[in-house]
Amino acid sequence: MSAAEAAAHDVAVVIVNYRTPDLAIRCVRSIAAERTKLPGLRVVVVDGGSGDDSAEILGESLATPEFATWVSLLALPINGGFGWANNQAMLRLLQEERPPDFIHILNPDTEIEPGAIALLASHLAGHPRCGAVGSLLLDPDGTPSGSAFRFPSIGREFVRGCATPALGQLLGIKPTLAEGPDEIPDWVTGASVMFRARALREAGLFDDGFFLYFEEVELQWRLRQHHWTIAHEARSRVFHVGGAATGVRVTKAQRRPAYWYNSRRRMFVRTRGRGYAIMATLAWMAGRSIWKLRQWSGLARGRPADSPEAIDHFEVSLRLHPEDQYSAAPTWTTPPGARPAWMETGA
Repeated sequence: MSAAEAAAHDVAVVIVNYRTPDLAIRCVRSIAAERTKLPGLRVVVVDGGSGDDSAEILGESLATPEFATWVSLLALPINGGFGWANNQAMLRLLQEERPPDFIHILNPDTEIEPGAIALLASHLAGHPRCGAVGSLLLDPDGTPSGSAFRFPSIGREFVRGCATPALGQLLGIKPTLAEGPDEIPDWVTGASVMFRARALREAGLFDDGFFLYFEEVELQWRLRQHHWTIAHEARSRVFHVGGAATGVRVTKAQRRPAYWYNSRRRMFVRTRGRGYAIMATLAWMAGRSIWKLRQWSGLARGRPADSPEAIDHFEVSLRLHPEDQYSAAPTWTTPPGARPAWMETGA
């Protein structure tokens, strides 16, 4: 697909900020040059109910001549989570008289390399059945950080639990990462992913029964159920400071929050059913038991056996919630503003 053909498509970028206004502004600034390749490019910065002075800082900065003609601010009253906040912008965009052709979801703690957004738009323009395409994420030092993946499965949860990739290879279980040159991913990271508006109209938007994490996995599963493909464009390079907005960096001293486990459980239930969700957790526990045996025998060392994840799986993952069986994904005609489903259920 030529650059001219890609430029004929209108692209809207949605950036959800939560208490990182300086990073969000820097992210927007890195996008400015893309407008030479995509004349119809515009950006919606969403403040996801930060509860601090983020909205005021963003409002003042985005009202300057540098941004005022192509960037708008949507300040939300509550922290409804990643999917819900993105939905509030996407619903408004999709219900416009002239909605964008493509919607690019981009984390505020990212900076794009020149051409990154245009390359995603070019891929969608040239592949009519592609519903979503993701960028290559890079750590600040330029190291790839993981961008394209296979769907979570019982086998992959077992391998994750035992923290022994060689055992997965022996058992013929393909790894979670799917970034080889010939790999076709099942899903791509939500830190930088461009959706085709038509695909979202068919499959629905993010399920706002999720607060944070795994919502992009479930959405891309749904896209595939509607016969859309998912792609990874490695030439679209985006630098990412992981966890800057969420503060979630798992260490021995800092465990994952309960909503990570709630989201993981909901993802498995929504994509493969309640029984599969239980089996996936039990598979992880079986794998972790193998790790502990290796550690006790002196064959393994390190963090996995010291992680509190096993306790958290017992307390959260194995407690199925009835509401996980039901979709909370709005259609594109849903009026924006309704509270997210996870707040209504207390999940």
